[in-house]
Amino acid sequence: MIDLTLEQLREQTPPNTPWFGLDLGEKTIGVATSDPGRVIASPLQLIRKAKFTDDANALLKLMDARQASGLVIGLPLNMDGSEGPRAQSCRAFARNLQRLRAVPVAFQDERLSTSAVERFLIEDLDLNRKRRAQVIDRTAAAWILQGALDRLRG
Repeated sequence: MIDLTLEQLREQTPPNTPWFGLDLGEKTIGVATSDPGRVIASPLQLIRKAKFTDDANALLKLMDARQASGLVIGLPLNMDGSEGPRAQSCRAFARNLQRLRAVPVAFQDERLSTSAVERFLIEDLDLNRKRRAQVIDRTAAAWILQGALDRLRG
């Protein structure tokens, strides 16, 4: 149930259930959620990384609370489309999560998502550096998830 296409993710998850989007950073996990109709993505929470099991359990608890049925994980590809160590780390996170619970997972190319979100936070919302640091990862997760939802709608 890892590395599904977005179409397969839609087929393997019950209708009218939200999906979660993840931006996996080195120190944090940005979490976003969609509405049950999977039209709009919204930033939800930031999980500060500790041990994998603790991080995964925090994520699964959030998913249970919102009855989320699938995950869209941002995949940080290199600019040439190849996968480097960060992308492999994201794939490892998904594989390890499957050991705790079978969760349908699709990956979404996240190239430039953080820089696009940062530009938005600076130019459109005029947030200072400290405030941007507090919201950027979960906002990037929403950007990733929204991109997936938009792709599905064509």
